[in-house]
Amino acid sequence: MIKTAVLGATGYAGIELVRLLSNHPEAELELLGSKSYAGQKISEVYQSFEHILEKECSEVDLNKAAKCDVAFTALPHGASKSVIPSLLERGLKVIDLSGDYRYDSAEVYERWYGEKHSSPELLEESVYGLCELYRDKVKQARLIGNPGCYTTCSILGAYPLLKSGIGNAENVIVDAKSGVTGAGRGLGLAYHFCECTENTKAYKIATHRHTSEIEQELSHAAGKDVMISFTPHLIPQKRGILSTIYINLNKPSTTEEITQIYKDFYKDEFFVRVKDAGNLPETKHVAGSNFVDIGVCVDERLQRAVVVSAIDNIVKGAAGQAVQNMNIMFGLDEKTGLKNAGFYL
Repeated sequence: MIKTAVLGATGYAGIELVRLLSNHPEAELELLGSKSYAGQKISEVYQSFEHILEKECSEVDLNKAAKCDVAFTALPHGASKSVIPSLLERGLKVIDLSGDYRYDSAEVYERWYGEKHSSPELLEESVYGLCELYRDKVKQARLIGNPGCYTTCSILGAYPLLKSGIGNAENVIVDAKSGVTGAGRGLGLAYHFCECTENTKAYKIATHRHTSEIEQELSHAAGKDVMISFTPHLIPQKRGILSTIYINLNKPSTTEEITQIYKDFYKDEFFVRVKDAGNLPETKHVAGSNFVDIGVCVDERLQRAVVVSAIDNIVKGAAGQAVQNMNIMFGLDEKTGLKNAGFYL
């Protein structure tokens, strides 16, 4: 059994990890780290775990964590990098759900996150944990920067077209919409029920941190620097991200031809479902699952591909992807503990 620690177990991403790991046939939950709820059973904090998991939360204790094989750090941005070097020194593998180890460059991180990176040397060995693109590197890694939610949805949606060269890397536009869980469990007026319900709004236009993460990976796809226009929106639902991506085409193409590029690129990927031409994703088809659904439509009048991708932001966009990374790191079938359909309702 893989002994696991979840640090930050009572946030939305953390508790989704606990839910997935509590039912994982090859994983054992050893440590539930929570500063706010130390001393309380997880079933008292989240009563959905009654009769399922009665384990007590505790303060983050690195010596206790040292008894584990892998630590999931579901901590706020900036907090992860203060504990991860010590976890690595104690021999653990680490899967970090914050933005602290997702970047190739400390300079880019510091520019977008507004603080110095305290262990930039670890960026050289951390692996960007987008399994469908970096599976071979994940297998050998001891430190994974688990991708963000908007980024997972947007990168997987745009990558095949830019990689093929048929998609033009200039003027890529990503219009993305997220459920409220993407903001985390912290309190804030903008996320109160009366502020969110029956309301849709754009925010952080041209300044959202995930812009830099998407640009990093799409630059790898295109083989040159890519800058995108990224606009996130908050929508009145709990789970789900829908990204609509606009990419101009370098040669005349049809919806069927571009769809085939995607089907060929993801033909061996269980968790990526490319829709047939004329069929587009919906968030309710992926909610509660680790799947990414992708559909393509070509506006032949403008010779522009419109790519639509959908994920559950706290499963494939966070906890599910983290478990998928763990499975690969420990030589398991990567579908282990994740092969379930979405909620739909």
